[in-house]
Amino acid sequence: MSESPEIPYAQLGPDTVIDAVQSLGHDCDGHILPLNSYENRVYRVGIEDAAPLVAKFYRPGRWSDAAIQEEHHFTQELAGADLSVVAPLLHDGQSLFHWQGFGFALFPCQGGRAPELSSDDTLRQLGRTLARLHVVGARQRFHHRPQLDSERFGHEPLRFLAASGWLQDSVRDNFLCVGRALLAEIDAVLGRHGPITPLRLHGDCHPGNILWRDGVAHFVDLDDCMGGPAIQDLWMFLSGGAAEQRWQLERLLEGYDEFRDAPWHERHLIEALRSLRLLHYHAWIARRWSDPAFPRAFPWFAEARHWEDVLVQMQEQLAAMREPMFE
Repeated sequence: MSESPEIPYAQLGPDTVIDAVQSLGHDCDGHILPLNSYENRVYRVGIEDAAPLVAKFYRPGRWSDAAIQEEHHFTQELAGADLSVVAPLLHDGQSLFHWQGFGFALFPCQGGRAPELSSDDTLRQLGRTLARLHVVGARQRFHHRPQLDSERFGHEPLRFLAASGWLQDSVRDNFLCVGRALLAEIDAVLGRHGPITPLRLHGDCHPGNILWRDGVAHFVDLDDCMGGPAIQDLWMFLSGGAAEQRWQLERLLEGYDEFRDAPWHERHLIEALRSLRLLHYHAWIARRWSDPAFPRAFPWFAEARHWEDVLVQMQEQLAAMREPMFE
């Protein structure tokens, strides 16, 4: 089956989901619940006389099979090190399967809630867990997953936005001017830091990808795992004003330091990484707009006011990098 890039999941109906799961020997009970996911399609699938499973169907053309398998191997390696991650299930030694043109994987269904980031104990526990994850991540390198750098996550997204038609005339010139200044500052920050030996990272480590249960952080969704600096898996837990973020970072790194040398020397990268995420995130939504799920999920993206707000955020990030709070 050739899947349209404009509507990548047009052929993925309930029958296809059920048939895919049943092809691996599971007897579905007909109950399917779509779960919150935009890049991929993820479903809770009921199984006769057994616990439900989660079926994840990968966006066609996004990752190679080798990149997906590398993600799975990393997740299984973490599970083997007694880290609580939701790892794909194996069938005849395999974790990636294909059905009707879709790559898919099955996962156990696990519950939990977002971590309480106002708690000292929670932040220290997150730091400990991420240090243990990075101990495993440092054992080898990714070969098929992306590396976090300013070209892939900053320069290319800005070029795409410039050519995409999303920038209204009222903000376009200022947006591109500030964007180029922002990228120049990012490159200067990275240049001052010097070469980074990339770890295998979770890559998208924000509170929504942590299931907190019984005082334990359970990591889900390593779909964006990549190589990069350790601080990338820490800074997305920071929020609020400067004083609050400094306090959160200190607690995270106190816990981290119990299992691995804390990356205090990488703290000045935080605003550069935050800026790259801002650019990459908006280019990601713009690229996916023809997928009907995206206009439904992000209706504000098409409003002129939104791009004015993004311009303000970029200006704030430029100022933050010139006077960083974590020096």
